[in-house]
Amino acid sequence: MRTRMFRAGAALAAAALTLPAAPALAATAGPTPSPGAATVTKAGTSFLTATPITAGQPVRVGASTGDHLYWSFPATAGQIHEITATVGFPKSRSGASTWTIDVFDGLRRRQACTAGAQTPTAAGSAAGVALGCTLRQVRSWAEPWSGDPLPGTYYLRLSVVDLPEPDLGLPIDVDLLVSTVGDGDAPDDGELKAPLVPNTKAGTVLTGEPAAAPADEDEGDGLTGWLPEPSSRWVWTTAGGVLAAVAGVVGFALTRRPRRR
Repeated sequence: MRTRMFRAGAALAAAALTLPAAPALAATAGPTPSPGAATVTKAGTSFLTATPITAGQPVRVGASTGDHLYWSFPATAGQIHEITATVGFPKSRSGASTWTIDVFDGLRRRQACTAGAQTPTAAGSAAGVALGCTLRQVRSWAEPWSGDPLPGTYYLRLSVVDLPEPDLGLPIDVDLLVSTVGDGDAPDDGELKAPLVPNTKAGTVLTGEPAAAPADEDEGDGLTGWLPEPSSRWVWTTAGGVLAAVAGVVGFALTRRPRRR
């Protein structure tokens, strides 16, 4: 009897030890890079210089604490994007620091995260900090006031929002990955006329004097070269002065009385 109770207790203890292992493995499982994807080793410093990446393409860059790092990636309707990032601290720091990862769409509207540690705080003794953000499903169309994610270019910004001043400028190692959930099918019946991709080349800067306008061939009697346009301000001012003078003369003539002898 005692032998059976001992065996039952040992079995329960073994089950208690093995049960927590499954959630731990599930917690460590995360997005993996696409096979054969080239690693990106640089980042931009603004929206205009954001480094383009694709889903499944790993990013590994070295930077300094206080830098604002930017990347961009394309998104189509029906996709759900999961962003994971790890910031490593090669050198010891003097205190805790808070980091954040922000996502913006093609209209520079900040998109909300449905899951993930978007703004975690790392202790001063920590060797790194993990960040994450799961975006909402990209819609094929939406009302202008809704702010829903639409197809187009999306921007990632990784930065530190709070840290001790002595830690500013210390080196960091950043690993980032954007993964896609979904096959890209539109979740609704609609179609966006054009993806939300900002125009970063709106025009060119003139380096010289602008070319002179060609002369009008039909110059009439040659007075159009120096006569002003009818809409010129001084023409209307002169015409108003003439009318005022005529009105004054007419008024004086009407009110003038002949002298009696």
